[in-house]
Amino acid sequence: MDGDGAGGAAAVHHHARSPEDVFRDFRARRAGIVKALTTDVEKFYQQCDPEKENLCLYGLPNETWEVTLPAEEVPPELPEPALGINFARDGMVEKDWLSLVAVHSDAWLLSVAFYFGARFGFDKEARRRLFTMINNLPTVYEVVTGIAKKQSKTPNGSSKSNKTGSKMHHTLLVLLTQPLTQFSGLLWQPSKQHNSNSKPAKPAHPKDEEDSGREDAGDEDQAYLCGSCGESYANGEFWICCDICEKWFHGKCVRITPAKAEHIKQYKCPGCSSKRSRE
Repeated sequence: MDGDGAGGAAAVHHHARSPEDVFRDFRARRAGIVKALTTDVEKFYQQCDPEKENLCLYGLPNETWEVTLPAEEVPPELPEPALGINFARDGMVEKDWLSLVAVHSDAWLLSVAFYFGARFGFDKEARRRLFTMINNLPTVYEVVTGIAKKQSKTPNGSSKSNKTGSKMHHTLLVLLTQPLTQFSGLLWQPSKQHNSNSKPAKPAHPKDEEDSGREDAGDEDQAYLCGSCGESYANGEFWICCDICEKWFHGKCVRITPAKAEHIKQYKCPGCSSKRSRE
């Protein structure tokens, strides 16, 4: 697509100083990327030739997109998107490849927005205001996979998917609004698509919940037990939740890796899978 310089770097709005200005830039770049991965997907697919050098997908401030080589200057004027998206094209199912590009594009869009926020000296409240505007939009990943359409049919706050659908946005909000020293040793592991907690959700016990009171953080971890091996949750471990029985499992116990989990739309544990087959 025709752009405003390599990767849109020449189109940086130097006059932008408010969260609203940065959000307008974010929204325009996002619109270009969404167009590349949906309405212009055939043209985008053709331009990502694996025989070419490392290619990147850029969303531009004029709501267009561009597939091109990364910026040559070091360091670049803007954060750079994922490098070499064309190399994975023929080695994956097209739908999965587009989803992967969408995830990386979401991360890039956020990095550009908060780069401007840092450059323009946004304080905590300004960064939060910027995040809130961004989070009101579906992620590129949600648009490309169709999750956004499903969520739009459900009233805000009334479903589990609405609370956790924008998992990347929520994770980055915490990282971008708090001092980095609070996150030393932080390890976030993805689980199934619409359940992003690094710690498994505590099983619900409606009758006992009010009477039990709050437990210490150390005791709380003991409540998270793997549905396969029965062992408790350990900080930093990858877990996945069954969409049918809502039990949590160590990824290693059910042979699911974080990479494989990213492409699972609905996970059924071995027990639920065998039940369904018998029916």
